[in-house]
Amino acid sequence: MKKDELKKHLHECLRREVMISDKPFSWARTIHKAIKCPDRRFNFWWRIVSFLYHSESKTSTMLAKKINRKLIQKYNTEIQPGTQIGPGLTVSHFLSVVINECTVIGCNFKIRQNATIGIPGRRDNSTPARIVIGDNVEVGAGSCIIGDALVIGSNVTIGAMSFINKSIPDNSLVYTEKTLIIRHK
Repeated sequence: MKKDELKKHLHECLRREVMISDKPFSWARTIHKAIKCPDRRFNFWWRIVSFLYHSESKTSTMLAKKINRKLIQKYNTEIQPGTQIGPGLTVSHFLSVVINECTVIGCNFKIRQNATIGIPGRRDNSTPARIVIGDNVEVGAGSCIIGDALVIGSNVTIGAMSFINKSIPDNSLVYTEKTLIIRHK
């Protein structure tokens, strides 16, 4: 992404996630909301991390990684700096959320606690691993999306405690069926 596009993306994300307003972007309003509303601080700092990481300066990249380490320690949520996420990110509960940098996510993405999105193990770098997630996707608590070359369509809801290792078409509701078995001793 070019520097101007990167800055425009940052402003739009901060406007929608931190300012939460239809008003034009303003650093003063954004910083005010980040200070006043603790539930918006993670998004503020992660968007700064993403901007710095993608700006392709060694100093910026190192600073982005350092800030991200602090975010992981404070929020117990690891969204790697290389992850590409459109405006409208919502992390419902900051507890054990992991998103690998091989992931490209559209707008209005919502993820709940104990969810993981990533690739299986180490691999050669001949073809980059990639998970593409569309717009308006919700991932339920305790869900795991693991795979290579997965495409999760737009308007998809993934139920709690689901294991996803296959691509999912648009406009789907997906869940892993579970059976409760109770046996008396």
